[in-house]
Amino acid sequence: MLRNGLEPWHLLILAIVVIALFGSKKLPDTARALGKSMRILKSGAKAMKETDVQEPRTDPHA
Repeated sequence: MLRNGLEPWHLLILAIVVIALFGSKKLPDTARALGKSMRILKSGAKAMKETDVQEPRTDPHA
């Protein structure tokens, strides 16, 4: 049934539905909020990686 996955016309229909649901006025605000959220998530993940590198791990089976 979904052998081919998403084709370009699927994405076009999805974009039209999103624009119809949210309206063209709210889309820039929504995209801006999504971008801010992505930046916060990336900085949080980077901070977690940095703390993992700094803390030495102890192996109880060594």
